Amino acid sequence: MRAEHGPYNEADGSEYPKDGKMFRPVRPVFFAILIAASLAGCGHKSERPKVDLAASKVTTIGVNAYLWRASLDTLSFMPMGQVDSNGGVIVTDWYANPGSPNERMKVTVSILDQDLRADALRVAASRQMLQNGQWIDAPVQAATVQKLEEIILAKARDLRRSAIAG
Repeated sequence: MRAEHGPYNEADGSEYPKDGKMFRPVRPVFFAILIAASLAGCGHKSERPKVDLAASKVTTIGVNAYLWRASLDTLSFMPMGQVDSNGGVIVTDWYANPGSPNERMKVTVSILDQDLRADALRVAASRQMLQNGQWIDAPVQAATVQKLEEIILAKARDLRRSAIAG
């Protein structure tokens, strides 16, 4: 037993300080590290990175939420056939404009990424014409698909802008 240094633990051979407070020297070091770590992030205000309030990569679903919402809004006049937010696919059912009942359209929108980018959106359309009581496939003008993509992207950007504004 080593009485000159303080109480002695015979089970593991360790010594205790005389006042019985084992971790007193560790406590100031711990607090010094904690304070240093918390102050490390402090600096001049202009040096802080700015937070993007409405990031282009916003998603609680499988795809970009702005593109998803804009696609649904754009195609809301058409009946929906399949809607998969995790896979980012919207497939409408056939839609015939009441002004031209001999023509119908079907649209598929695929959102390919979580970022708000033009290449994250793909639109495909099918068109049919009624001839002799039969629906016959007809070509879709490339400008129609391109215009749909532009409308969806513009709405997605507007949604992002409004999220930033408030």
